[in-house]
Order: sequence, then structure tokens, then C-alpha cells
Amino acid sequence: MDDRSLIEERNRKRRRKRTRRIVIVAVIAAVIAGVAVAVSIREETVPETGPVVRETRVISNTYTQVIDVSGYVEPYDTQETKFRSTGAVTGVFVKEGDRVLKGDLLASIDNTQQLASLQDIRDQIEEAKLNGSERELALLRLRETSAENSLDYTNLYAAFDGEVASVDVSEEDYFEAGDSVITIVDRSKLKATVEIDEIDMQYVRLGQEADLVFEARPDIVVKATVSYIPMLGRYTSQGIGVADVELLIEDPPEGIMPGFTFEGTLEAEEDVTMLLVPQNAITRGRGGSQTVDVKRADGTIETVSIRTEYLGEGLSELLSGNLNEGDILVYETRSQLGGFML
Repeated sequence: MDDRSLIEERNRKRRRKRTRRIVIVAVIAAVIAGVAVAVSIREETVPETGPVVRETRVISNTYTQVIDVSGYVEPYDTQETKFRSTGAVTGVFVKEGDRVLKGDLLASIDNTQQLASLQDIRDQIEEAKLNGSERELALLRLRETSAENSLDYTNLYAAFDGEVASVDVSEEDYFEAGDSVITIVDRSKLKATVEIDEIDMQYVRLGQEADLVFEARPDIVVKATVSYIPMLGRYTSQGIGVADVELLIEDPPEGIMPGFTFEGTLEAEEDVTMLLVPQNAITRGRGGSQTVDVKRADGTIETVSIRTEYLGEGLSELLSGNLNEGDILVYETRSQLGGFML
């Protein structure tokens, strides 16, 4: 499918909030129209009143599984830099928009006390080398390491290559340990977290491609891949089981920024085949149990326990149960219908 077709498809499905199996719906529509699947009926007794025995078949259909996704993109990585010591700011070495490399110094606070403490410990080490014991010297070495760390805590460094997104600090400002002052982002890649329904998770794989369309660039389709699948799902307030799957855009096009929204699709790598059972043939019992009566080749009738998911318009997908394509199902109805019946 070319970019124009994908964009047109996205516009038709715009603003939907939850993933759904769109091709299944198309199959059902085709069944209703009588062009894809018809259920055969054979009348064995034809009284004017009383039950009529009818036959139908288990049918199959192969389709491409498509999952709708939507969300917004974020930077590939974000660093909220925080001073780990308290004091007055003595230097700010970057401004918003600057490019930085991993390890670059961003800002510093007054380190007079830390320098004095470190120097005092080093003086004690020199004296211990001459007159102290090995135990005393080892303890001073540990104190020296601690003092060096305290000195390093007066500086802020970039944790990765990126850009300065914000600077909330100026020289001579006073900051407490733990205060956020500078934000660094990596926009060389973008990521997004999308909510996938538990029913659709069986079709999601690492490395799977997604086609995304952004409000900011409706003229193009942006390629993304599934980069992370969580070990645990979660339960929404609507009572739905979902998994938060991460998508990665390796080379974001111009005009796409963190925070911009998108809609798109994930397409299963392989075609999916489902077995369909007409609702009329399913008998429901206590506790939600489901059974069908199967007519075997020798004419005998066998009752088979099944589990299905209703798809709408008189059809259910077979989830479990010993049924095969073409199996004949028999059931009774008190109304006689000609032609096709679902």
C-alpha cells in the first residue's frame, strides 16, 4: 500500500481510541452480503408447527491482522540534571539549544568547602605514610574517596550526546541538593508508548513495523518498529487487559517533534486463519458453557464443548474446541427460513 492509500485509510479511522480487528469486521460484512460465506440449510422435517432441524457448517477465513495504534512521541532519552550538593552557583556553561557530548560540564556550584576537606585529608595521608599504621592509612584512603565524590557532586555533566532543552539556573543562584536545573534530550531518535489490547498482543513481535501518520506531517507515512514488549500487562479502569508496547522511530523526518501526536497501524507478519461458527448453532448452558451438535460422517450426532468470541452479526470466532472446517452442525429452530441463514 502506498503512502497516499495509508493516509486515506488513517483519515477514515481517525480518533478511534482502542485497537480492533478491522479486517474481521470486513469479513462479517461480506458474510452478511452473501458474497463471502453462506451457511447451508437442509430441512429434514417440515411441519407447520414444531421444531425444524437445520444444518450449517464451520467455515474458515484467512485475513491480515491489522492493529490500530495512536499516541505521541517522546525524545529517545531525557536527562533532568540535579545538583547533588547545596550551594551558590558559580558557573553555567550551556544555554538552551546547545549541542553537548557525553561528559561535558554543564554547571557548577561553590566547591570551596569540598576542596578544603579533600586537601585536609590528603595532608593527613602524607603524615600517615610517615608515622601512621596501615589501618589508619587505609581509613584515610576511604575518606579521600568520599571527599573526591563530594567535590564531584558540585558539578553537573551530560550523561549522553544530545541537546539542551531547558536551563533553569543562573550564576549566583542558590540551589539545594536534588533541585533540577538543566534538561538534556536526545532527539536523534523518537519513541512512543502505545496501548495494545490483550486480544491483539498475540500478533505483536519485536522488530515489527508500524506505519504512523502525524498531524504535523499528514503528507507522509513515518516508519517505526516495535522496540520493547513488557513482561507484564495491566488492567485499565474500563476492565480491559492491555500491554504498553514501545515503538521506535530511528530517523525522524523534519517537522516531527517530541509531544506531537500520531495515528497508525501495526500489521501482522503472517496471515491469520480463523474458524467461524454461526450463533444459531451454539447452545449455552450454566456458567457460560457453550456446546454444538456435530453430525459425523456416519450420521451420528456428537455434542462438543467449545469456547467462542462473538464477532457480531450472527457469527462467532472459535477459540477452543474440537471442530474443523467443514464440520456439519445441526440445531433446531421453530421458524422456517428460506435461502441463506447465519
